[in-house]
Amino acid sequence: MFDRDLDCLVAPESVSLPVHTLRPGGLDGYLAASAHAAFLRASGFTAAAGEIRLLPGSDGLEGAVFGLGESRDPHLFGALATALPPVTWRIEPGDFDAADATLGFCLGAYQFTQFQPAKPRPTLAAAHGRETEAARATWLVRDLINTPPDRLGPGELAEAAVALGQTFGAATQMVTGEDLVRGYPAVAAVGAGSDRAAVVASFRWQGSGAAADAPLVSLCGKGVCFDTGGYDLKPPAGMLRMKKDMGGAAIMLGLARMIMAADLPVRLVVRLGCVENSVSGGAMRPSDVLATRRGLFVEVGNTDAEGRLVLCDLLAEASDEDPAVLIDAATLTGAARVALGPDLPAMFCNHEALAQTMSQASVDSHDPLWRLPLWPGYDAWLSSRVADLNNVASKPLAGAIVAGLFLQRFVKPGTPWIHFDTYAWIDSTVPGHPEGGEAQTIRASFRAILTIINESVSNETNQ
Repeated sequence: MFDRDLDCLVAPESVSLPVHTLRPGGLDGYLAASAHAAFLRASGFTAAAGEIRLLPGSDGLEGAVFGLGESRDPHLFGALATALPPVTWRIEPGDFDAADATLGFCLGAYQFTQFQPAKPRPTLAAAHGRETEAARATWLVRDLINTPPDRLGPGELAEAAVALGQTFGAATQMVTGEDLVRGYPAVAAVGAGSDRAAVVASFRWQGSGAAADAPLVSLCGKGVCFDTGGYDLKPPAGMLRMKKDMGGAAIMLGLARMIMAADLPVRLVVRLGCVENSVSGGAMRPSDVLATRRGLFVEVGNTDAEGRLVLCDLLAEASDEDPAVLIDAATLTGAARVALGPDLPAMFCNHEALAQTMSQASVDSHDPLWRLPLWPGYDAWLSSRVADLNNVASKPLAGAIVAGLFLQRFVKPGTPWIHFDTYAWIDSTVPGHPEGGEAQTIRASFRAILTIINESVSNETNQ
């Protein structure tokens, strides 16, 4: 249902119309040789980024020209997927990366169609490659986040994770009931207020070229399928987008799909905490003290800070397996959005080399993020008089940093770990980013993992 084909692409040899791409520096040369020079000049075409002109021909439409400006962002090509007429097109070679053009077109072509028919859109004649797998993973993430909470509860999210793992031959598991209480007590406590049972879904996969000691990549995701805030109830406006509170889990599934589709030579483990944070007689209360998998006791200072409680058990189990890299993603704090806005996920990392690798991968893949510090001076703000720590700070400041520090308490020391605090949503449509759920950080993370693999191979070769 969620992992679907890219219907925006057709075979490269399909009959198609050309899209000519231009940068301002090449405009005069193109016009000098073009039969449409007078038309383009009269229409004021300057080859600015995103500028499109349809070219008339004897049969009606001969092609199009598309301005690139000085942009190298693949998302720019997403404008073609919504602005061109609904026929088949091909993008002619030019001063850009062809894979980026295909990726951007596919990202812009996405439509959420569970409850209404798709709008007529153009298709692109292009070959499939790793960039199309990135687009397909993004569509998967977007579909999961955009699905209404009555159609995607904890069970359905867990089933989607298991189905994805099984598609690639992974060993899958779903933990519920008493086994969940014993193995993941904090996850169980968060889900106790809902009639829809909490689940920890996981799968293990190994690339065909991965040895028994291949790098272990561990992914953990917050899968809160709807968040009322619990007894610390959100206001109505705060609940309107809470179907996206499982965005971290969706993003980790998208990243896992990219890793498995590329058959990377790694061992992969994915863990998702799939819950609903509701209000009922069984829901956790402010001042409750919860057990955790790590053995630490947590005082509940705020029931709306539930995401860190979901993740803490997953991170404890994951880090105890000594992964080469541990990544988690969560729509965790409003404080991160206040600091960085909706487009920049916050990255927290306890390992300098890994942080630099991820930051460079972000730039190279045009998948933005920004590092915030795990500032140790704020760690004492999590103190509790009755438990090992509180789930919120004693001060109303630095909320995203404090949340990261809370999670760090459950990560085994020495584990290279990245935590993404993401919005997982686009508020208004821009090229390559339709309004709705968004797969922030998956391309950057995939590129960083490739770098880690290459460095591991290089180190083995030099030994």
